[in-house]
Amino acid sequence: MTIIKRFIKKEPENGVLPNLNSTKTKPNATTSLQPSWLAKTIILSASAIIAIMVLSSCSRKAMFQISPIVPAARGYVKTKRDKNKNYTIQVYLENLAEPNRLTPPKQVYVVWIESANNVSMNVGQVKTGTSIFSSTLKGSFETVSAFKPLKVFITAEEDASVQYPGRMMVMTTNNF
Repeated sequence: MTIIKRFIKKEPENGVLPNLNSTKTKPNATTSLQPSWLAKTIILSASAIIAIMVLSSCSRKAMFQISPIVPAARGYVKTKRDKNKNYTIQVYLENLAEPNRLTPPKQVYVVWIESANNVSMNVGQVKTGTSIFSSTLKGSFETVSAFKPLKVFITAEEDASVQYPGRMMVMTTNNF
């Protein structure tokens, strides 16, 4: 019975809360639980902040170099290793002209990753277009690869299923 009484929140006598800074006030069950609750809250908050920093630092961001073929194009690549030890690759592009406006005209933009041993792999096609509220051409791409990308580059191609990159390299990153 005394254990249950310790955890029941008591109302202060005469409706006035005790002054915790006063040396005359004796701590009761309610005031003695507050510091441990505060300490737990601080530790939990600090742990959450550290976890967020660790998880966000796992992703890498690499900017594309300025393109001689499409000089206005800008973009970046984010790569992150997931819990299955695969690599998520996200490509974001702006001001990328439609491939049929290039000289010579092409049909698609293809994203390639360069992995160990300088092997280039076609990982997919960039989707391009404009939004309702902006005339800025934007492109994006996301995929998962079992291979660690050392470099990401984009070529303009006639067909999205090509096995080897063509000569028209539109954008590239430095090695990560």
